[in-house]
Amino acid sequence: MRKSSGLKSRYNLSRQKQDRQQIATVLSVGLCVVLVAVPLLEARYGRGLARRTIACLFSKKSRETTGYQSEKRVFSLALMQPEKRVAELEAIANGDGSREGARARYLLASDLIQQQQGQKALDLLEGLECDYSLLGAQAIAKRAQAYQVMGDRDKATAEWENLLKYYPDTPLMPEALVGLGKTKRNDWDIAIAKYPSHPRTLEMARLWLKEKPNQRDLMLLLAKYASDTPGISEVLDKLLALPGMVDGKPVDPLKPEDWEAIAQGYWNDKKYGQASAAYAKAPPTPHNAYLVARGLQLAQKQKDANLAYKKMVSDFSKAKETGTALVEIGKIEPSIEAVPYLERAIEQFPDSAPEALLVKAEALDNLNNARAAAETRQLLLTKYANSDAAAQYRWKIAKAKADAGDYQAALQWAEPILTQSPNSENAREAGFWAGKWAMRLGQKQQAKAIFERVVAQYPQSYYAWRSATFLGWDVGNFNTVREMTPQLALLAERPLLPTGSDSLKELYQLAQDRDAWALWQAEFKNRLKPTVAQQFTDGLLKMAAGDYLSGISEVATLEDREEPADIAEFNSLKQQPIFWYALYPFPYQEIIETWTKKREINPLLVVSLIRQESRFMPNIKSSAGAVGLMQVIPGVAASVARIINLKEYNLENPDDNVNLGTWLLFETHQKYTNNSAFALASYNAGSGNVSKWLKQKEFTDPDEFIENIPFPETKEYVKQVFSNYWNYLRLYDPKVGQLVANSVSQK
Repeated sequence: MRKSSGLKSRYNLSRQKQDRQQIATVLSVGLCVVLVAVPLLEARYGRGLARRTIACLFSKKSRETTGYQSEKRVFSLALMQPEKRVAELEAIANGDGSREGARARYLLASDLIQQQQGQKALDLLEGLECDYSLLGAQAIAKRAQAYQVMGDRDKATAEWENLLKYYPDTPLMPEALVGLGKTKRNDWDIAIAKYPSHPRTLEMARLWLKEKPNQRDLMLLLAKYASDTPGISEVLDKLLALPGMVDGKPVDPLKPEDWEAIAQGYWNDKKYGQASAAYAKAPPTPHNAYLVARGLQLAQKQKDANLAYKKMVSDFSKAKETGTALVEIGKIEPSIEAVPYLERAIEQFPDSAPEALLVKAEALDNLNNARAAAETRQLLLTKYANSDAAAQYRWKIAKAKADAGDYQAALQWAEPILTQSPNSENAREAGFWAGKWAMRLGQKQQAKAIFERVVAQYPQSYYAWRSATFLGWDVGNFNTVREMTPQLALLAERPLLPTGSDSLKELYQLAQDRDAWALWQAEFKNRLKPTVAQQFTDGLLKMAAGDYLSGISEVATLEDREEPADIAEFNSLKQQPIFWYALYPFPYQEIIETWTKKREINPLLVVSLIRQESRFMPNIKSSAGAVGLMQVIPGVAASVARIINLKEYNLENPDDNVNLGTWLLFETHQKYTNNSAFALASYNAGSGNVSKWLKQKEFTDPDEFIENIPFPETKEYVKQVFSNYWNYLRLYDPKVGQLVANSVSQK
């Protein structure tokens, strides 16, 4: 975590006062001395603080006093709807001039600007840059916006100019330039140099490219700082199609680091073939060489991928990625040719050896060498008993034994996965089924111990919920989830961001989400190789700004980190509630609770379905034409609207979408006598398919029904929605959260 300089730290209010007192002392000796001392003060304290403090002292404005650490009520109010917090904010704003009072004024003013009440906002913003130095620049920007709302262009211009005068280094510079109407390229040289990643800078870059398409520096700017935005591939295509001469001048070759940024943009857009070609020209690292081959493999170019893996092995014979490359070669090559590559991986790369052994055994099976294959698997189970590959093989055998009705053997193969490979992908599933098989064998105490272990070791998993139901916890099962009414306790205030400036953290906790996101974009420049804290913060702020699709994905993919230091930081982050609340946010709470109450459906089941269907994106559309939060098909929506007499609706409107979607979910529960496993499968795959599956085989065990769903997408969908449900339950229902916490603490 970044250490604060102390100068503007919100945790060092006394230091700020001390700094201002020192500046005031200088002022007291006379104006002439001030003129001499200003450059020294700027060097010591920064231009923004020095200049603004001088202005505040001369104008005899008030300055913030006490109350920051002891009072944080405004942070809680920030999460409420504006109309519901007005009275309390006004009471705080009229208080004793503390930091809380300044926060309340800022929040009220922001609300009033949104409501087009510029004059009322100005009354609150008067002198706020002096009273609230942490957001001093933002206070001036708000005044400019208030004047804009009032249509007073001259005063708005004066405030934008004041912003640049008193805060010449502010990341709000691009906003000020737009506010001043400066849209010419030559007005933006300083802003581009200082804040290339600011949303306004990138917006202007796109505008200038429309006016004059062949500006390579602007295309590179977007490649480096907008690689995760829609349409980036089109920009990259145009960049690479530029001629060798532009405006009669030869174009310098792209640098390797430029190619790396281009490759990342293509990769983010799932253009793996183009990404591979770009990574081939990026800095020659083992990681980039591996991505050249992996990109070709994902682009379904197996022959080219095989050659690229072999080149990577030749160029970087001792890199850790080389072990993985050897295993991939073993999967691509014919069995007889694959074995030598796999043996090299086994001998030289311990981290890759377990998977190489598993692939080698399959190759030996294909060569009809059963004895050698058995010996290879035995080596895997003895020398690499704790590996993911060993767990994968054990689980394969355990399922085969269970399918044959030999539950004792299945249990014997599954249970070691929990003890020897607890971090493997198969461990949580194997543990749950080991508990079920123990129950079928009448071993109740052993089953109970296994279920308890699954909950304690994998508290966030779908199988933890299934285990909790068998332990008798009041968490709902397939037949009761729909009707449960959990007692929800949402976050009282947002937790502190793990990185970023103090101003950014303040804006985030005040739920000034667009402003916080824009400020973060200006601060976040290390985009190709972000730290764990930076990536997590980026995900949080994307969600705060409404991009839950990208934000949740960014938080979730933190688990893919491979460097030991990153893994350690991520494991520490996973122990904090902020991580899980980020993965399982609860937007549209009031809408969801309104319609689920009317339909008599558990609200956590609906928010779980929405998270899976749309990631809370109200305008999202599927390839099948489904629209909005609950992904309702327009034709189906029209039928439902007639039934419920809804004459006008818009599927992109969250309220309408949840209204129609919850009615559909209610109907699917009615059709399957409140069995939520069947209902969710029907919601995803259609009632016709579910009815067909149930007719083909009579399922007395809903867990077996889910495992035997023939559509992989639907099978994963049902599990994921219930996994979401369990996580929402343990996070937002204090009673269940305490049960899980007690279980984890006892492991």
